[in-house]
Amino acid sequence: MKVSAIDVDCPQRLVLEHVTSRWGVLVLLALEERSYRFSELRREIGTVSEKMLTQTLQTLERDGMVHRDAKPVIPPRVDYSLTDLGREAAAQVRALSDWTERRMADVAQARARYDETRSSPTA
Repeated sequence: MKVSAIDVDCPQRLVLEHVTSRWGVLVLLALEERSYRFSELRREIGTVSEKMLTQTLQTLERDGMVHRDAKPVIPPRVDYSLTDLGREAAAQVRALSDWTERRMADVAQARARYDETRSSPTA
């Protein structure tokens, strides 16, 4: 599929948005390591609100990437883990994350060059 002009109603576009959203990426990367309870996952990710984490988990669960395991105990216990589909998506996100880490110095140099040309008076 060519990405040049993806239709707004295209289902692939929605899945791509879910997987690459700010919190979707972090959830996939965290759950790639192990399963988490909600509060553990929230602490692992950091600054995400309870509402946003809940929405992200529900979206990824609906897309078949996250498994929600609610145990009927008191107090209630809910664990989140990746499905096979989620592990495959997480591997793709991990590759992009690793590339970003490897190439950050190049990105910083490009930004500096860009900023320098924008701040220089035009002759």
